[in-house]
Amino acid sequence: MVNRKLIRPSLSDLRDQQMQPKFGNAQRKRVPPEQTNAEQYYYLKQMSSKTPMVIKLADGELIRGVIEWYDRACIKVNRDAEPNLLIPKQQIKYMYKENEVKGSDENILTSSEMEE
Repeated sequence: MVNRKLIRPSLSDLRDQQMQPKFGNAQRKRVPPEQTNAEQYYYLKQMSSKTPMVIKLADGELIRGVIEWYDRACIKVNRDAEPNLLIPKQQIKYMYKENEVKGSDENILTSSEMEE
């Protein structure tokens, strides 16, 4: 039988190996999160304060109302004196608070209206 001697690395050698980066000194960039929850935060804030909103659809139609609830695919808008609507999010071009109307779509004249 052959006598084999067990060779153990010293504790200081193990610490040095752990401290050294494997791929040089370059730090890896972190992967951005898949979801920031900004959309959910915005909807919850507008729902809790019952903020009157203006929603412009992809076809140009303006819808005014208060967001009642939302999910991944659509939002429900309560309107005064009109039926409530369930709007698919893919049909929404943009939305803004009703009291933030600066250059609203109704006040913008098209080139044909300017000629008249």
